[in-house]
Amino acid sequence: MEYKFSKDDIDYLLKPKAIMDKSYQIFRYAEEGNTHFNINLEKIADVGELVLAVTKNNYPTFDIPFHSRWGHFNSEKLNRVDQLSGMLQSYDAKEIGRRKLDLVITSVLLDAGAGDDWRFTDPETNEVIARSEGLALASYHLFCGGYLSADANDPLRVDAEALINLSESTIAQVFQVTDENPLVGLAGRTQLLNKLGETLNKKKSIFKDGRPGNLVDYFESATAHDDELPAENVLLAVLLGLGEIWPGRINLGGKNMGDVWAYSPFKKGESINELIPFHKLSQWLTYSLIEPLMEVGFKVTKVEQLTGLAEYRNGGLFVDGGVLSLKNPENLEFAHSPDSELVIEWRALTLVMIDKVAEYVRNKLQKSEVDFPLPKILEGGTWWAGRKLAKEKRAGGGPPIQIKSDGTVF
Repeated sequence: MEYKFSKDDIDYLLKPKAIMDKSYQIFRYAEEGNTHFNINLEKIADVGELVLAVTKNNYPTFDIPFHSRWGHFNSEKLNRVDQLSGMLQSYDAKEIGRRKLDLVITSVLLDAGAGDDWRFTDPETNEVIARSEGLALASYHLFCGGYLSADANDPLRVDAEALINLSESTIAQVFQVTDENPLVGLAGRTQLLNKLGETLNKKKSIFKDGRPGNLVDYFESATAHDDELPAENVLLAVLLGLGEIWPGRINLGGKNMGDVWAYSPFKKGESINELIPFHKLSQWLTYSLIEPLMEVGFKVTKVEQLTGLAEYRNGGLFVDGGVLSLKNPENLEFAHSPDSELVIEWRALTLVMIDKVAEYVRNKLQKSEVDFPLPKILEGGTWWAGRKLAKEKRAGGGPPIQIKSDGTVF
């Protein structure tokens, strides 16, 4: 599809405001009865109470970190974040920050859904862990094993050269993939890291040494005359810096738009009206960059301007919680692709419902949006409540709606 667009259109689609504008547009369309979903807003209170209960159980003092990748590196038997800090203690603060970003960026990019059958057995603790936490542990060992470094004598870093040469067989080996332990989207994950390496070499204005962690240097230059680093600027750097890695997506003016999809019911000639942005992995990554950037000394602000995450765990919360239901139950019987109208609608409605649950939770706790931003709602929160309901309702704890994953979206 050829679109007529301006630079302002591109800039708009890369902003959190566009994500919520478009999501609410689909919400209103659903209220009129035009989507695959029925909406029962009376159930928001029930879901809100579940989220509150899960949050109180997870964080009794309500000292809640941002929803990020960092918590997934830890398990009951080992705090790997502390372990990593110990391994990096000989470096100065900026280099520690670069190396933490090296790890977390590659880990998030490997975090799309693993499927119901894959498990990772941690070689240090013998814990057997599945899904996102299992992928976190596997990616941690990929990093610590030096597989992403171009220097065998300096394993705890990520370099473009190593990423470009990373093979599917290496990831399969480290992630313990076999015929009996299959990982969804193995080829897609490998290609994503290969493309990351190519992009690091191309975008030297952002990644001066060909490392993901060079975002530290980029932000240092960008904030040279300002004490603050707005979270929206972190997201924009992620989108501009990493946009080229996403396969087969919509391209406007030579820019790969990433997690942006064409929703045909909104099509109006050659305008961009049908384009629906989500930027799920990019926002998940942005949330995961905030803590290490703050440790370096950046004052990251306006986190509340980012959105919820349009993925199956949050989305499953609202289907399993009765807020959203499919008009045609037969759609539960087969998998849907990320570019399908049904999945686009589900993701958009999920973001609106997260907003409504967040409002409910804040009102109950008498907290403001600044005091209790979405990353804390998610971590408290909606993500864990979604997982809890999924485990109660389905063996294996998979999502209520099946998705065809290529390892690069969910």
